[in-house]
Amino acid sequence: MNSNMERDPIFTPEQVLENRGRVAIFIDGSNLFYAALQLGIEIDYTKLLCRLTAGSRLLRSFFYTGVDRTNEKQQGFLLWMRRNGYRVVAKDLVQLPDGSKKANLDVEIAVDMMALVGSYDTAILVSGDGDLAYAVDAVSYRGARVEVVSLRSMTSDNLINVADRYIDLDAIKDDIKKSPRQGYTYHPLPHADEERLEKES
Repeated sequence: MNSNMERDPIFTPEQVLENRGRVAIFIDGSNLFYAALQLGIEIDYTKLLCRLTAGSRLLRSFFYTGVDRTNEKQQGFLLWMRRNGYRVVAKDLVQLPDGSKKANLDVEIAVDMMALVGSYDTAILVSGDGDLAYAVDAVSYRGARVEVVSLRSMTSDNLINVADRYIDLDAIKDDIKKSPRQGYTYHPLPHADEERLEKES
């Protein structure tokens, strides 16, 4: 019985990754931010890109986010993202009646996923938003594979059901979190340089 099971044509996770072809990554910034808060980690975006690409050929990596133009720290972060492999798609935050601010980028994500079909073989969607299930389904019908990466407690069942593969952020958190600063060896810097590096990191 066991020998028969061993001969079954079931792909290992490694073989699935080998068959991904060209990869396009679509990251819902606010969704990922809240997932990281839930996990109690800070995302290392260089590690995230490496982990999601996993040796496949990267077509492009999009990062969608609402922006507050007066927030210098956020502007610095987005500049760093642009210089380190991400195509940033930003939209101004809108103040809601309850005082909170929000920017919904579902339409932008869906349009880009559809517009690039044919240029990529596998789309990696980092979001748990069920509103994107229709776009994922449409992309699948056009012949692309879709992997959804998000925190299970924040992920719509509809989205998981239409994806070809689902990865729980909790399972890969150690691969994508920032290492403690004391883990790096560095020489003390003059105060001004240290502040500049803080903003860039």
